Amino acid sequence: MSTLLSVGVYTVIKLYLFPSWDLYKIITISSFVSTFIIIILLIPFFARKIWGILKWFNNSLYPDLNGEWFGCVVTESGLEVDVRAVIRQGLLLTEIDMHGKDVKSVTLECTPTMEQGQKKLYYVYRSTSRLLDRPPYDGSTLFDVLESDHSLSLSGKYYTDRKTIGRIYLTQVSKNNRVDVSYY
Repeated sequence: MSTLLSVGVYTVIKLYLFPSWDLYKIITISSFVSTFIIIILLIPFFARKIWGILKWFNNSLYPDLNGEWFGCVVTESGLEVDVRAVIRQGLLLTEIDMHGKDVKSVTLECTPTMEQGQKKLYYVYRSTSRLLDRPPYDGSTLFDVLESDHSLSLSGKYYTDRKTIGRIYLTQVSKNNRVDVSYY
């Protein structure tokens, strides 16, 4: 994309502004154009705007998960634990910080994907307890990304290296991904 744009910019400049320029100038122009495109795509503010414009034209694109989320974890025994999360998503990285009253989880790996037309989110995390006698543990969840006209939610089964399983349900409550969701 940046090469085509660079050739186009070079052609326009050569035709209308500087007809005497040689071909070696394209190297200089292309490096500036490529750097500009990369910077625009990597800055989350601009990436989210571009993503929103593209989503407006094609509603089947993966949704913008950035924001504050509330939900619960349902353990194997049926215990429900309220959790809050913040998701920070860019073009290259997705992170989820999830907090319960006695535990917090940070992202080890998080990958949005489409499988057979269904939106999924792979999430691998490390949880640490506020209680000093409980060691950290790792877990994974495959979330289904559920979209409706006015809401976005995640639902998936989790598995941990402590041999526990359960379900996690989250619903987006705001698009603000600069919030503190910690309990402690």
